[in-house]
Amino acid sequence: MKHFNLLGLPEALNHALHQMHFTEPTPIQAQTIPRALEGRDILGSAQTGTGKTAAFGIPLVARLLSNPRGSALVMTPTRELATQVMSQLQALLGRQSGIKTALLIGGESMPKQIKQLRNRPRLLVGTPGRINDHLQQGNLKLHDTGVLVLDETDRMLDMGFTSQIERILNFMPKTRQTMLFSATLPDNMVRIAGKYLNNPVRVAVDKTMTPVKKIRHDVLRVTEEEKYRKLLSELDARTGSVIVFVKTKYGTEKMAKQLSRAGHNADAIHGDLRQNKRDRVIMNFRNQKYRILVATDVAARGLDIPHIEHVINYDLPQCAEDYIHRIGRTARAGAEGSAMCLVTPANTGKWNAINRLMNPGSVSKKPNEQKYKKRPGKPGGFKNSGKKYNRGINRVAA
Repeated sequence: MKHFNLLGLPEALNHALHQMHFTEPTPIQAQTIPRALEGRDILGSAQTGTGKTAAFGIPLVARLLSNPRGSALVMTPTRELATQVMSQLQALLGRQSGIKTALLIGGESMPKQIKQLRNRPRLLVGTPGRINDHLQQGNLKLHDTGVLVLDETDRMLDMGFTSQIERILNFMPKTRQTMLFSATLPDNMVRIAGKYLNNPVRVAVDKTMTPVKKIRHDVLRVTEEEKYRKLLSELDARTGSVIVFVKTKYGTEKMAKQLSRAGHNADAIHGDLRQNKRDRVIMNFRNQKYRILVATDVAARGLDIPHIEHVINYDLPQCAEDYIHRIGRTARAGAEGSAMCLVTPANTGKWNAINRLMNPGSVSKKPNEQKYKKRPGKPGGFKNSGKKYNRGINRVAA
């Protein structure tokens, strides 16, 4: 498939794709869309930034536009991703489609969502918790939902949504089209696919856990005491928008205030913010009203902001796989980006796990390391050796 207009899509969808400047499909779209248009179930693995939303969105919208009855449901792990998916699907539908939609996410008013549901929407996007709330209260009916998309399913399972997803599936017709997308395919994912997908077409872009192309990966060895000072140095040395990842919700607020006091334009996002506040923070960052976003892993997936140039892991993620999703915030749509890890002696084990994930079967290939030598007589103390080691990759290719 070389061009979208060769697919026999509804004219309104072709017009929307033209307006969105979609011409040639990405690899995941070229593999997925023709088979999904045939009504086949899809089991897909692809990193963020590969055009995954359009890969399931185009056949989903084509089905809604071509059939006067039936609805479609898309489930995502986070509110932010649900909001972004809905925005893209609405753009694909176009303003003249007349197809109503409902965004079902936590942190927003239930009465507002109930009003949307009373309008009989045919496109539903939401998170498992809030979708379950509406099902249990009788606000939502899924008996005619012929398309189900599970986006970033591995993340939903990691967040403990397995039982909620299964409850939702019990409300849906057995005969339906199901498209499941994930960055990883762990054993529990394969079990769910075997249980709920019917002879799925397997589509994949590159190796499942290969980092995004055109990202420079660096690691800076520091002590806990000098960690914040080194962060300031890195921020001063870089231009462009930056996401700084920390491990706790409290840490995001504290770090954003510290950076602001140090003269940097920063704000924070985490799971305890009210939805309208989270939306405002993301919108301001998207519009470049500030340069630095300090975040927990709530922003590690689904945040699609093309101008992000740097990801700094001030705290390493608890799970090595989350590193891949964090760095996927940069190098979007073919752009270049950089990822930096600040690694203290206490976090060496976490970094080694990340390194093994990035370079399976190889112990010699490492991202650029800026090392610090121990001070004589002071165990655990480090100082800058002034030397940068290049032991392999400058860029990790997908």
